[in-house]
Amino acid sequence: VGDEGGFAPNLAGGTEDALDSIKLAVEKAGYTFGEDIKIALDCAAAEFYVDGKYDYTKFEGETGKVRTSAEQAEYLAELASKYPIISIEDGMDENDWNGWKVLTDKIGDKVQLVGDDLFVTNVERLSRGIENGIANSILIKV
Repeated sequence: VGDEGGFAPNLAGGTEDALDSIKLAVEKAGYTFGEDIKIALDCAAAEFYVDGKYDYTKFEGETGKVRTSAEQAEYLAELASKYPIISIEDGMDENDWNGWKVLTDKIGDKVQLVGDDLFVTNVERLSRGIENGIANSILIKV
């Protein structure tokens, strides 16, 4: 369980191992993965965005990759095509506007892209996102 109570296993295979474990659990419970159950990810990318790169070694260990913004967007797009992912929250760092744009252009027509840390319920940041076609949803905190 992660800091905010979510499922955050420490598995040797990293992110995809976690998603495969969820798939197995869903199927063992008698449900159909992708029909009965779909996935929403909260990547919390700001937690592993270091010096302009997405450093997966922070939680996947030495087998984790360090990705550029374009590589991070491509990786999330690959995950969304491989698994029934319908929503990705904070897939990019809150200040990686270019990365968010790449991600939105890649999968924004197929996947809900939630700019939680990106927009932080801030009118100016939201206006910038709308103006530039970045993300396609916002988490409003009241």
